[in-house]
Amino acid sequence: MTEAPKALLVYPEFPPSYWSFRYALELAGKRSAMPPLGLVTVAALFPERYQLRVVDMNVAELADEDLDWADLVLTSTMVVQQGSLREVIARCNRKGKPVAVGGPHPTTFHADIPGADHYLLDEVEETFPRFVADWEAGRAERIYRPESKPAITATPVPRFDLLDLDAYTSMALQFSRGCPFDCEFCDITKLFGRVPRTKSNEQMLAELDCLHALGWRGSVFLVDDNFIGNKKEALRLLPALAAWQREHGHPFEFYTEASVNLAKLEPLLDAMVEAGFTMTFLGIESPNPEALKQTKKAQNTDRGDDHYLLHAVRKIQEKGIEVSGGFILGLDGDGPEVFDAQVAFIQEAGIPMAMVGLLTALRGTDLYTRLEREGRLLAESSGNNVEITVNFRPELELEVLVDGYRRVLDSLYGRGLESYFERCWTLLSRLGDRHRPRRRGRIARADLLTLLRSLRRQVFSRQGPAYLKFLARTLLHRPSRFDHAVALAIKGLHFRKFTEQTLAAHDFRQAALAGYQQVERMAELAAASPAGPLAALQRRADAARRQVRRLHRRLRPEFRRNLLPDLAGVEAAIEACVREAMKSRPGTVSS
Repeated sequence: MTEAPKALLVYPEFPPSYWSFRYALELAGKRSAMPPLGLVTVAALFPERYQLRVVDMNVAELADEDLDWADLVLTSTMVVQQGSLREVIARCNRKGKPVAVGGPHPTTFHADIPGADHYLLDEVEETFPRFVADWEAGRAERIYRPESKPAITATPVPRFDLLDLDAYTSMALQFSRGCPFDCEFCDITKLFGRVPRTKSNEQMLAELDCLHALGWRGSVFLVDDNFIGNKKEALRLLPALAAWQREHGHPFEFYTEASVNLAKLEPLLDAMVEAGFTMTFLGIESPNPEALKQTKKAQNTDRGDDHYLLHAVRKIQEKGIEVSGGFILGLDGDGPEVFDAQVAFIQEAGIPMAMVGLLTALRGTDLYTRLEREGRLLAESSGNNVEITVNFRPELELEVLVDGYRRVLDSLYGRGLESYFERCWTLLSRLGDRHRPRRRGRIARADLLTLLRSLRRQVFSRQGPAYLKFLARTLLHRPSRFDHAVALAIKGLHFRKFTEQTLAAHDFRQAALAGYQQVERMAELAAASPAGPLAALQRRADAARRQVRRLHRRLRPEFRRNLLPDLAGVEAAIEACVREAMKSRPGTVSS
């Protein structure tokens, strides 16, 4: 190529999710919670002569002019992004643009992703330079896959300069890959191994320097699936992070994911606090020890402590670090008492951000293999564990599981958010009194605007009483935590709206199925008898259509886009039933 080649890196859209904070972002004036770290890391692997452009479809639309500009398109996706990926591939195909796909989703499902020209599987630090050279020479292969897990000590600083930093509420860095624990439902060890590989201190500080030089201030997520998976290496990094923070005036607040045994590692906990960590996500899953053992998560149990998980959460909170948590319903070993137990645990633990999902069996996990062997697997997972659906036969009766799950969501994020704000207060009352250094200037002004928008939106809603009580309580008893309280309050708005829409989408799907089945039964009766109830059939069909349209109107556009079946499909199926019944009756004409 004589002209500098142009590569377009596209991050497909996520469906609505708990962690997107979409409805809180509207108050903060942001468009996405986090940037596509994988893509900007890949961007740094390109030769310098390349012209690069990143389009994060969660921030901006993928325009035709972007595709027209590109010589090569690359994508990175997780399983939950598969619908958007299909659309991106189709658009590339129509324009004749070569497209390479990578990330966790293609790594596991590449045989099920048609239309792509190249599949860059697993971690690409070692294979990507060869792919680029082959592509330039016109001999690129279809699949590139490394023979072993690469060391990440040579991974370059991500190209954060290609992002619109103002669009995000947080930046993202990665310190390690892999996890020593092999939970049955998790695919992390299959993707990244059980021996965590880490970057050097110099690499991590260079990435911080890059973000700082670009003007970023605020939250930084260390996206490691278990930051303390290699405890020795984490303890090696943390003092360097703390020193960097002091030298630069504490511009960043770090948060990450860790295993529950963090609570037993006091030196590590103290080092995290010193470095500026303010939150960690724990995969708690269930307060039921038997269910945890069955899913190979025995590390969340302690034979000498019946309340180990509660004590672990509290210990971390008392050090000054907020705990957010992941919880699963539908585990083998759970009985109908699990729903009340989950709610009681989350409330007592003081975990405001509690993501409760139904168990899903992802291909590549030990759970998937076991359920397939037991004949319980029903379908592939969408990757979205907050959809009210399961892809296997659970031990609990399905209706009991679904009804219980709906009840848990509504208990945690009810319309008035009373229980949510109670958890927020429990958290703030436990957090250590150690003051975090405060930033000044532009961020403070942005925070004030967010507070004003929050007051306007939440005070005059059903959340108003609990919201005002929580903020007043914080001002009186924990004034140094007021900024934290405001952040929790606007996240509560998101959780309530997301819960409301999730339940409404389930209502739509249930009504669509029930309405269609009723029409289908009446159509069979009408077709079988010369005196069949055609008029009643038409009335039933009209009623079913009105019902699904009414429920469809309750959904926001982003939830409508991801409906399966969608409104048009439901109405077409109902109409087809009526038409078939009328065709079987001589002298009738469908309306």
